[in-house]
Amino acid sequence: MKVLLHICCAPCSIFPIEVLKKEGAEIMGFFFRHNIHPYTECMKREQTLKEYAERINLKVIYQKGYELEKFLQQLVFRESGRCRFCYHKRLLAACKVAKKGNFDAFTSTLLYSKFQNHDLIYAIGKAIGKKEGVNFLYRDFRNGWKHGIQESKKEKMYRQQYCGCIYSEKQRYFKTNNFRTSA
Repeated sequence: MKVLLHICCAPCSIFPIEVLKKEGAEIMGFFFRHNIHPYTECMKREQTLKEYAERINLKVIYQKGYELEKFLQQLVFRESGRCRFCYHKRLLAACKVAKKGNFDAFTSTLLYSKFQNHDLIYAIGKAIGKKEGVNFLYRDFRNGWKHGIQESKKEKMYRQQYCGCIYSEKQRYFKTNNFRTSA
């Protein structure tokens, strides 16, 4: 089976790639970048993926451009549903690439993270796949969470500390006690 794997970052791809290869899948990666903020973070993730993909001989399609402004404009006033919106954007882009490339299925490294909403990813992926005519391959990769972390550390990969968007960055780093009042 020919599978397109949406990859958010190299560390999250380790275990899904291992599983899919064991299943006999022919895998190609797809890196979606429009949601990742700031641009320097996007470039660190992309460079880490390029280095890893080269080491394991994985072909990857890297999305062109950097349409952060468009991504944010479409998200304004939907911030409470930002993950749903972001899942949809990334899975739709992956599905369209899979359709154009005559892949049998598409899936995502989002399914590796214990911090992502698997039920929502599954529902969105299935709906998009049905509409576009490409099978969404659901696998629960979370049981490899620790393995992926250990391997990425062993490989000395750049490991980001938040999902990617400006909102997840704020959620990760902003603490309400960051401000001091002066007397």
